[in-house]
Amino acid sequence: EAQPGDRVIVELVNEDPTTVHDLLIGTLRTPRLAPGESAELDLGVVGQSIEGWCTVVGHRQMGMTFDVVVAGAPAAAPDEEAAEPEHGHAAGDPDATLSAVVDPVAPPLTDETVRRYEFRVTEVPLEVAPGVWQRRWTFNGGSVGPTLRGRVGDNFEITLINDGSMGHSIDFHAGALNPEGPMRTIAPGERLVYRFTAGRAGVWMYHCSTMPMSAHIAAGMHGAVIIEPEGGLPEVDREYVVVQSEVFVADDAATAEAATEVDADAVSAEQPDRVVFNGVANQYDQEPFVARVGERVRFWVLDAGPNRATSFHIVGGQFDTVYREGGYLLKDGVDAFGGSGGGAQALALAPAEGGFVELEFPEPGRYPVVSHVMVDAERGAHGIVAVS
Repeated sequence: EAQPGDRVIVELVNEDPTTVHDLLIGTLRTPRLAPGESAELDLGVVGQSIEGWCTVVGHRQMGMTFDVVVAGAPAAAPDEEAAEPEHGHAAGDPDATLSAVVDPVAPPLTDETVRRYEFRVTEVPLEVAPGVWQRRWTFNGGSVGPTLRGRVGDNFEITLINDGSMGHSIDFHAGALNPEGPMRTIAPGERLVYRFTAGRAGVWMYHCSTMPMSAHIAAGMHGAVIIEPEGGLPEVDREYVVVQSEVFVADDAATAEAATEVDADAVSAEQPDRVVFNGVANQYDQEPFVARVGERVRFWVLDAGPNRATSFHIVGGQFDTVYREGGYLLKDGVDAFGGSGGGAQALALAPAEGGFVELEFPEPGRYPVVSHVMVDAERGAHGIVAVS
């Protein structure tokens, strides 16, 4: 609070050990402050009330706001350049093609029982749809995090290195352990080692767990861990991994240089611009999955959310095997009660759930792969299996 004509100076001290913060008031902004740093913001003589906030994505929505209230004075109109960008709809160029497509082929299951990985957090511009760019927060620079694979009983050791500009973390659902240590947020430049033993089979999600978690997941910080049962799975001819998630863009950036970060207001309002497979809308329309008639094909599917469920469906195909959240609903056409000859049309998954389906294609053609939440298929959760 201030009186008209007062000079206002704000001293900002970052006592948060995990991440950077700053303060924007009107048109004035402090630098991003690392843990332990401080800065002064001299507003000069104030004549009207002014709004302020931390500009790190999501922090304003979590309550990091600061109002200078001048007695008897009206509030200032929000500054158009200083304010966070309004929500866009990412129409993109309908004739654009992607510069790169994420390889959906599942990694092979190798023999080691101790599995070590290095995950580097980066914040880089990537395409989220043909002709639409966003500054994505990533594990190892990809549109979706690396897919890890192992067996029940395997030990995993992941070194997380924060090369980003803010605090980040990681949470592996494939391990059961106290989250207070390994899932802690680390500041830029720091690292931690996360160890877990895979105790149960399934398709498990991992993700950044730094708040607001919804924004970090939506910005790209998620991936899948495939844990096979001790006896293993039957061999198939082809295996693909499909991770569904939502994209929230602040504008229609058409180049990497123009890319902006996730729209945290749109995440909170549950208004996605795109729903995507492996981080990019419609990429498997441009470069389809492939198979041959009579081959057995397995699709591993994870719904990373952060908010929307999926109903994974292949138009023209029928599943004779459906595995969801650690158990079979149908295996080679046989259900849990021994009934035979059954089939399935979709694998329904809530956010953070995973499973797989298997099928054989009866004849050559182009078989659409969709979320049968049809509005999401139309937002980009769509691809093609080209069967020869």
